[in-house]
Amino acid sequence: MTFALSVLDQSLARSADKAATALQETIEMAQWCEQLGYKRFWVSEHHAFSAVAGSAPEVLLAAIGAATSTIRIGSGGIMLPHYSAYKIAEVFSLLANLYPDRVDLGVGRAPGADMSTAVALATDGKPKFEKFPELVAQLSDYLWADNTQPVVSPKPPANLPLWMLGSSADSAILAAQRGLPYNLGLFINPQADHRLIGLYKEHFQPSEKLSSPYAILTISVFCADDEAQAKALQLTYDLNLFRFFTGQSTGVSLTPQEALAYPLGPQEQAFIAGRTNSRATGTPEQVREQVTRLAELHCADEIMAVTNIYYFEDRKRSFELLKTAFQ
Repeated sequence: MTFALSVLDQSLARSADKAATALQETIEMAQWCEQLGYKRFWVSEHHAFSAVAGSAPEVLLAAIGAATSTIRIGSGGIMLPHYSAYKIAEVFSLLANLYPDRVDLGVGRAPGADMSTAVALATDGKPKFEKFPELVAQLSDYLWADNTQPVVSPKPPANLPLWMLGSSADSAILAAQRGLPYNLGLFINPQADHRLIGLYKEHFQPSEKLSSPYAILTISVFCADDEAQAKALQLTYDLNLFRFFTGQSTGVSLTPQEALAYPLGPQEQAFIAGRTNSRATGTPEQVREQVTRLAELHCADEIMAVTNIYYFEDRKRSFELLKTAFQ
């Protein structure tokens, strides 16, 4: 089975005062992944999360576009219910005019934050998650309909793709009905049904922009020169995520050394085990086998890797080994 390899970067900060470092690392990582030959480099949107510096992907993409020259760049994704569809059309039209033939617009329904933050993001204090399908339709019209008023300026390039992001049947069906490419975020929802991409492809209705279905599977990847190191890198991320979800995080991430010494209780062990089906961990050979199995299981056309590893050099090495494993 052959498939393209791409990257999703979440601008992880090791502590709240390290945001500038995290953002610079994202830009450097985009350059590194371009050099390695990855197809896309996307960035995410999260709010009120001290360990994630990427709250405005459209701003970060402007910097990444200026620092790179060939790799596709995109949002993974814009959390559309927070915003005006017209404004998002303008922003990404501008980006696509700045960096022709390189920009992907990925949108999602999730808040990317807790509900109090979602309320703060809403201009009227009322989050509009139930209006997501309507907002997607509006955005499509602004990008592609010749007679849409008001007219988007600058004019959106005809080849600016709109991607549907999700991890449920609702998003898969909506992408299929609108004839959009689909990105299944398995790393977000490890329990997502492995038939979702198949469901999307089964119900796909060709559009002017996409004649046949195309799906990316986004998974976590922890690749190292030896298995023990890869597992330590994975454990560090798992524990930091668990501590955040359970309200135990102080805003400062555990180091790999601290993670290895961390006493794992039943809750931690269950949390880690529950994420097994959403990632690939190990040596390049082991990762290649796991990634291929997940791609086949989910009927994916492309794999997007999230490599949330504590140290920047370990992250770079993971992407290098992953790319080499498939060459």
